Amino acid sequence: MKHTQMPIHVIGLGVNQVAHLDEAAQAVLASLSPNDIVLGAPRQHETIAHYAHLARREDLPKLSMLKEAFANWQSEGAKQVVVLASGDPLYYGIGAWLMRTFSLESLQFYPNVSSIQVACHRLGLSLQEVQVVSLHGRPLASLRRYLQSNKTLVLLTDQYSQPQHIAQECVQAGLDQSEITVCEALGYEQEKVRTFGANSLVDAELEWDPLNVVVLKTSPQASLYPSSVGIPDASFVTDKGDGKGMITKREVRLAILSYMDIQQGDTVWDIGAGCGGVSVEMAYWHPRSQVIAIEHHPDRLACLTANQERFGVMQNLSIVAGRAPDVLVDLLADNKKQDGKPNKVFIGGSDGELMALMSQVWDLLPDGGCLMVSAVTEETKYQIMQFAQQRDQVQDADEQSLQVAIAKSERLAGQRLFRPSLPVTLYHFRKYTASTSAIHTNHKENAQ
Repeated sequence: MKHTQMPIHVIGLGVNQVAHLDEAAQAVLASLSPNDIVLGAPRQHETIAHYAHLARREDLPKLSMLKEAFANWQSEGAKQVVVLASGDPLYYGIGAWLMRTFSLESLQFYPNVSSIQVACHRLGLSLQEVQVVSLHGRPLASLRRYLQSNKTLVLLTDQYSQPQHIAQECVQAGLDQSEITVCEALGYEQEKVRTFGANSLVDAELEWDPLNVVVLKTSPQASLYPSSVGIPDASFVTDKGDGKGMITKREVRLAILSYMDIQQGDTVWDIGAGCGGVSVEMAYWHPRSQVIAIEHHPDRLACLTANQERFGVMQNLSIVAGRAPDVLVDLLADNKKQDGKPNKVFIGGSDGELMALMSQVWDLLPDGGCLMVSAVTEETKYQIMQFAQQRDQVQDADEQSLQVAIAKSERLAGQRLFRPSLPVTLYHFRKYTASTSAIHTNHKENAQ
């Protein structure tokens, strides 16, 4: 529950060896009693040493322990807590965690200049023309989804994403001519701003100040990572190599992506994910949605995991090893909150359990949710048509279906020909809301 009676003041310290606080932030520090708390990293406490206060100084614990610490301080008699934050607390800072944990009524923010802003000003970059990416506490591979040609990225780093690591990712992406500027200890006496070529930085034996921001200008070279939908089949790791394994082919994938219409905040299940063509691409283009890929075949699971890392989608793509529908029970048990349920589901493979699977998923979907199913065999189409007839009887869905037939050019004895693939039929069902269902029922009755 987001609730505390105790005011929490979140003070941004800016980017300076000695903090420059506005009058409001200074007044808060001056008002603190010996029972109150000033919370921050040791370095942050040092930056406000010239601002006198009576409160107890506490070092910032791990976030997993912080909520309990607030409760303990309040029970010990604290009336106010000051949280010291680097730069702007609500721009890749601790402010986001505090907002998720406490109510806005309990929080008061005192923003300051961030290291991101200072780095851009050192280099004459307009903030609106760069993309900020945090690698702090995140896998280095998550950078890959941003490594396209001709981009300017401002990177927040940690010990696992130092400049040599970033240079290696650029070289691996085919962007070895990219420019990497390392801004170290901004605002301190030992500040350094140095620029390197990615190719030359990979093997450089240099040490960096732990406080660094990296500005990456990617080269115009063609990147391994796509900048538009429809990732080439051959770019995926598959169980038969060269994009020829258990993967939804590019042209069919484009239709699925269009009809699924993923929105920010969606929770999407990809059941029978195979080697991950659909789930990886959904996660790649929609970083603020959660995609859960379900697959049971060991070889395909290995390819799915490899593709998850290859395209840097570890943050919003989760892999569940198991066979649907059985595994869905455990999946729902692990996501007891309502937002753990899907609002969109794609079924690419069912292993003979399609009817039960479609019914179970349909019951889980909220009003307005959608279910999309692909079919190649006549038996599968027949089962989906039975499900469609059930939807017609109860008037609870809008249905769209299409068949995608692709023929690609090849050479045979020096001559061009088009070799057809098996047609894939796609069925899309969108669940009516209660009001929409009533409208359709009335229309049906009036027609009779």
